[in-house]
Amino acid sequence: MENKDAKGTAHYPGWSLPALKFLYEDRKITPSGHEKTDTDPGTATTKDDYSLETYILSTNHYQIELLTNLDQAPESGALVVVSFPKPKGGSGFPARVFAILP
Repeated sequence: MENKDAKGTAHYPGWSLPALKFLYEDRKITPSGHEKTDTDPGTATTKDDYSLETYILSTNHYQIELLTNLDQAPESGALVVVSFPKPKGGSGFPARVFAILP
């Protein structure tokens, strides 16, 4: 999943700060979700740069990683349900996520 090259640099896609700011600040979303393992691109996480994840979490929002079957949901119009317990002092927890399609 990391798709590391010979030098150990991970190569998987990530978000950009302008895209995240647009979604969180302009569109007022609560969480963001994606299929890949991290919000930050692999080339950043290889250097211990988690600035995009830090941005999201510092704004009192959350993210959902490693989602599947996103290709089966429409671009818009679906209702997405996210359910998970919040363990005291925990950094994260598996989520149950499903979409109700129009």
